[in-house]
Parts: sequence; structure tokens; C-alpha cells
Amino acid sequence: MFALVDGNNFYVSCERVFRPSLNDRPVVVLSNNDGCAIARSNEAKAMGIKMGAPWFEIRHLAESEGLLALSANFALFGDLSDRMMSLAAGLGPRQEIYSIDESFIDLTGVRGDLVERSHKIRARRSMSYVRQRLPTLSRDTRRQANAHLG
Repeated sequence: MFALVDGNNFYVSCERVFRPSLNDRPVVVLSNNDGCAIARSNEAKAMGIKMGAPWFEIRHLAESEGLLALSANFALFGDLSDRMMSLAAGLGPRQEIYSIDESFIDLTGVRGDLVERSHKIRARRSMSYVRQRLPTLSRDTRRQANAHLG
């Protein structure tokens, strides 16, 4: 069995680590040269902003809806990804990093009923439950992460 550890709205979550004033606000992170939205907060998604939306098409939402656009900080994102991946590696004997914010953890040898844990996690998708199950990961990165077993 494997666990998938996945950062939520990763680039936005990284920015929120150092700028908690961004919490509960609609935020997008823009690509190189601020061309299009490459990450969206849940609040921005609720406004209907699509992944890859060109900034010139959504710029009007900054004034009318309070949308905040940030330029990408790839050095920051890479650093926090490295921290998250090193912490996630401690969850099982092997790790396969899939992307900047996702990795698979081999749970071979991990004790307990993993199927039961999987059902509990799916039934309780709240952040408080994930933080309870992965306290080091969430506390040390101060950002949102989910774990899926299956």
C-alpha cells in the first residue's frame, strides 16, 4: 500500500507560510512574466478562476472582488518542497517524489490496519484530521497537506 502526500494549492500555500494575511483571501500565483494563473487559492477557485487563466482576462477581479495576484517565487517553492519531501520521507521506508508538491510513500512494514486508516482519512478530509495524523509535516511547513492511502 502507498500513501500519496499532496500539498494543497501548493504555490499559494507556500506564500501563506510567510504572509498569513493572505489566508481566507482570493489569491493567484502567476507564471513567469506574470502571464497566467499557475496556482489558485480555494477562494480564487470559488470565484471561477480557471488554471492557466491569462492575467489580462482576470485582472478586473483584483479591484472588483479583491483578488490578489503574486509573481511566482520558484526559489521559495523549491525550498519548501524540499522541506516537505524530507519530512514526508519519514512516513514510510521508501518515497517516490512525483512532482514539486506530491510524493508516494511506500507503507510496507508500517503497522496497523492501513485500509481502515484510508477509510478514516477519506471520511474526515478536514485539515485538522490531516494535521493530527501528520503533525510534523503540517507543523514544520505551516502549510496545508493531505494524505491519501490506497
